Amino acid sequence: MEALLPLITQLIAGAIGGNAASAALKQHAINVVARTIAGALGGVGGGMLLSMVGGEAAMTGLLADGIGGLIGGGILSTLAGLVMARAHR
Repeated sequence: MEALLPLITQLIAGAIGGNAASAALKQHAINVVARTIAGALGGVGGGMLLSMVGGEAAMTGLLADGIGGLIGGGILSTLAGLVMARAHR
């Protein structure tokens, strides 16, 4: 179970970050489910990327996973919203 905890943290933090970023930018091109999925995927990618670059050296593991998930989820969800908005024009 300890091996799944970072992944679960990244998924949840990514979903929160993706929805928060889309809400802050007032993106309406994609629905909540798509934002949540994009955010969760971005959260896993962001968490893995942060741990690969050595982000865990300065922070504890779960904190690094959460921050990487928030940032990665926000970025991927924002990019997905921008792509979908452009496709609707």
